[in-house]
Amino acid sequence: MTKHSWKTTGLAMLALSLVSGTALAQSADGATVAFLMPDQASTRYEEHDYPGFKAEMEKLCATCKVLYQNADADAARQQQQFNSMITQGAKVIVIDPVDSTAATSLVKQAQAQGVKVIAYDRPIPKAKADFYVSFDNEAIGKSIAESLVKHLKDKGVKAGEGTGVLQINGSPTDAAAGLIKKGIHAGLDKSGYPILAEYDTPEWAPPKAQQWASGQITRFDRKILGVVAANDGTGGGAIAAFKAAGFNPVPPITGNDATLAALQLIVAGDQYNTINKPSEIVAAAAANIAVQLLKGETPKAEATLFDTPSQLFVPVVVTAENLKAEIIDKKIATAEQICVDRYAEGCKKLGITK
Repeated sequence: MTKHSWKTTGLAMLALSLVSGTALAQSADGATVAFLMPDQASTRYEEHDYPGFKAEMEKLCATCKVLYQNADADAARQQQQFNSMITQGAKVIVIDPVDSTAATSLVKQAQAQGVKVIAYDRPIPKAKADFYVSFDNEAIGKSIAESLVKHLKDKGVKAGEGTGVLQINGSPTDAAAGLIKKGIHAGLDKSGYPILAEYDTPEWAPPKAQQWASGQITRFDRKILGVVAANDGTGGGAIAAFKAAGFNPVPPITGNDATLAALQLIVAGDQYNTINKPSEIVAAAAANIAVQLLKGETPKAEATLFDTPSQLFVPVVVTAENLKAEIIDKKIATAEQICVDRYAEGCKKLGITK
């Protein structure tokens, strides 16, 4: 081959390279993205997660189509919804799984068809999703447990013979619940406060947590020094059980999610703590990752969990002492929302005014 031929070939290869590079530069415009949430037992999905995700997607990709469905704690229904999203042409599916194990096949099915999957809030341990975004669930469990332990010690509450705490976990089919449970044990196991009994709450359902707590109150009565509940719904169920049993005040009870109802219970002195983890933060992160995947980019991972590139946000414990600073001042919720009816007096005591 002559020198001229080498030069011609080189130029041709460079041109081909440039053309190929242009072809690989994908666009997110007009793409369909699905957002699948697990249940309606918590109000967060309808009030915060989906609106937050949709708003961020509109900023990042105004022409993208966002499809939303909630499985209402039914794994079979979520599978049908997942299949429907693929049929409707979704290129990225963001899923908070009802059943983390059952979602394994969904991830593999989607990826086999070139559809990207972002695990949201709850991980999918047995399948490598394209990305996982959440608050640090294990840190959440440890934080609420340690906060309760410190409170008991500060109040001079000692674990005497036969006394201890109850532990109310989330759904046994939710891998995130398993991480929170692990964190709670890390905070309790060497605390000096024995776990009297422990319960995994099916579907995170507050009525089931309430029913179980009622049984433990009958069993242990005043020997219960506190309750570490994995979220505000199960914590609220426990509070209702103690109220029904005539406890006034109720033992300190934890939560997680900073729902409006939980914030009001903290103001009233019925719930001890919750976790401020604005769902919009994770929802916005998921939207950013979805758009990057649509463009063929590789999102930056700050961590790896279950062999999946992950972004984990740090939770903040909220008690009556910092509720104003963490919730009102940061505009997570307003005094007008929290300080209504019977909660007005508690707000005044905490320096929260409308």
